[in-house]
Amino acid sequence: MLFFGRGASKSSGEFKKEQNFLADRAARKIQFIPISAEKLNDGLHELINYIEKSDSPALIKAGVVHIEFEALHPFQDGNGRIGRMLITLLLWKSGVLSQPHFYISGYFEENKEEYIDAMRNVSKNNDWDGWIKFFLTAVHQQAVKNLMIAEQIRDLYEEMKIEFTDLLSSKWSVATLDFIFTNPVFRNSKFINVTQIPAATATGVIKKLIERGYLVPKEAASGRRPALYSFEPLMRLVRV
Repeated sequence: MLFFGRGASKSSGEFKKEQNFLADRAARKIQFIPISAEKLNDGLHELINYIEKSDSPALIKAGVVHIEFEALHPFQDGNGRIGRMLITLLLWKSGVLSQPHFYISGYFEENKEEYIDAMRNVSKNNDWDGWIKFFLTAVHQQAVKNLMIAEQIRDLYEEMKIEFTDLLSSKWSVATLDFIFTNPVFRNSKFINVTQIPAATATGVIKKLIERGYLVPKEAASGRRPALYSFEPLMRLVRV
């Protein structure tokens, strides 16, 4: 995850060797100074020990681990992404989630100032109650939103099943639909390999879906690299 995209050049996967900090670049203000590099190993050891031995309720444990990881800020970049991922993995491991498919980033982004203030108040005022209250609210609100999106995706699938059947008039209609819902951003080579649709037929299918506006080309084919497409009706739902 950290070897691509934003922060890829910042010693991906390596623990920090010098002091880092969180800053509001627009306001040119340092928001938080994490633990120093010299104390990082001890801090990580204590965090891992808590994860393995704590008998706190799963949601409380996830909230504590998240804020403690952010306080350690062990990497030069990507700490926020990993910290949010830890929430999902811990809830999955504890059995709260049946699959690791819970994304809390939306609520944190929409309530960024409150999120940062709640974390800062733990280190400044030892206000754990305030942080846990914020965290549990975040989980609840995001769960409600995720459920709503899941229901919209289900409804979209049923709607698209009818439209794909009418548009494609092919025995490959359902296979195409299932692939696109599983891989809403894909290259045509993967589409052909996974669905086993003959290449010529697959090309015709993609062309029809583009013409109707279901698929949007993101990258044109170049040399040996196949074209990249996005299934916009689904992407519009998950971008919310």
